[in-house]
Amino acid sequence: MSMEGLDVTACERCPELCESRSRIVNGVGPDDADLLFVGEAPGANEDEQGEPFVGRSGTVLDDALRDVGLARRDVRITNCVRCRPPENRDPTTEELENCREYLDAEIQRLDPELVVTLGKVPSEHLLGRSVAVTTEAGQVFDARVGDASYRLLVCVHPAATLYDRSQESTFTETIAQAAELAGVGDSESGQSRLGDY
Repeated sequence: MSMEGLDVTACERCPELCESRSRIVNGVGPDDADLLFVGEAPGANEDEQGEPFVGRSGTVLDDALRDVGLARRDVRITNCVRCRPPENRDPTTEELENCREYLDAEIQRLDPELVVTLGKVPSEHLLGRSVAVTTEAGQVFDARVGDASYRLLVCVHPAATLYDRSQESTFTETIAQAAELAGVGDSESGQSRLGDY
């Protein structure tokens, strides 16, 4: 299934990103998914393959989903910014704002049970405030998108687990919590997995 009409096929709003991208990376996953994962921006692998979270971070995310009885095809995955920033730098405030209407439209069309922000940039972007991800991971907040309010779960970025092993349990526990809150996957396997810590 696709989010027909929501794929961005041409955009020239951010000159620097237009230069650094090889393609626009749109969200992937079913248009009726209950869980929406929002990352920051495409990296080199994503830019090359045209899909979000396909590098090492994607493998971490896929493994955590599998542990709670979900597959990538069961959820929707997107980014705040759809073009790769040069040298994988963080997107600027202006770039985030330029791409915001695409993200908002995707959230509104999907109308997910739960939005999971992966890392600081998407958490701050959707909540409109400063977020201390490591201390706020696992907490649910209301995020305003257009006229509606959505439940948003803050999660550490999967890449954080690659650089700091102490983040692994925080990440996997938050993914298990996401599946439970959205009423998807096999929460039993998630629970038994949590008991291992």
